Amino acid sequence: MAFQSILILGCGNMGGAMLAGWLAGGIVPAHFTVVDPALAEAPVGVRLLRALPDERFDAVLLSVKPQLLDDVAPVLNAVVGADTVLLSILAGVELDSLARRFPAAKALVRVMPNLAAAIGKSPIALFDQGLDDAGRRAVTSLMAPLGSPEWLASESDFDLVTALAGSGPGFVYRFIEALAKGAASLGLDAQLAERLAVATVEGAAQLAAASPDGPAELARRVASPGGSTQKGLDVLDQDQALKRLVEATLRAARDRNAEMAAQARG
Repeated sequence: MAFQSILILGCGNMGGAMLAGWLAGGIVPAHFTVVDPALAEAPVGVRLLRALPDERFDAVLLSVKPQLLDDVAPVLNAVVGADTVLLSILAGVELDSLARRFPAAKALVRVMPNLAAAIGKSPIALFDQGLDDAGRRAVTSLMAPLGSPEWLASESDFDLVTALAGSGPGFVYRFIEALAKGAASLGLDAQLAERLAVATVEGAAQLAAASPDGPAELARRVASPGGSTQKGLDVLDQDQALKRLVEATLRAARDRNAEMAAQARG
């Protein structure tokens, strides 16, 4: 592995999911140092500290809340040297904003995973400043145990990609909940309905991931003309109701990401 020493600053839900995915993917725990004053314990073999140590790291994963960036940047600069790649999962914080705060870093990389990184199933959007081809390959290899790394062509895509791939699981969970509650309201036992809804979405997602055909074609195959599935799809498709709802959902999340980016620039 190109990165022999990795500092994780802030190991909450997302940072913890990434750490879990890396360890499950076979990266040696001793490569990781976690700095988090609130974390009760770290996985076996991972060094847990309450404050930043007096040493440099090959890579630093910045995973605190975006509003804490200005508080942590001055002290974090002490461990970010000319050989350090700074990886940031801070939503809405652009590379130029990071570059102003971490001028000594070798390179900066925006990373947008989701919680499925813990099981190696996350889409991972990437965009960098300062990496050469070898550096990109090294970052791709580092992210591969977490899921599917995707290098974006433009940083301007990050707001929408974050809404889709970062916030998307939350929207999918809402849909699962709606499936379950809809079935329960029509008379099915609520717990049974939830189990069936989760299993249905899990199977459908795995089939979509394995199939060479797109989701529209897969939906067509499930739906026989005049059958029950088609009747349900007709409700979702009427006046493009589902499409318009999802587009409005993504727009709201994208626009909030843009607002946070503007705040970070300011």
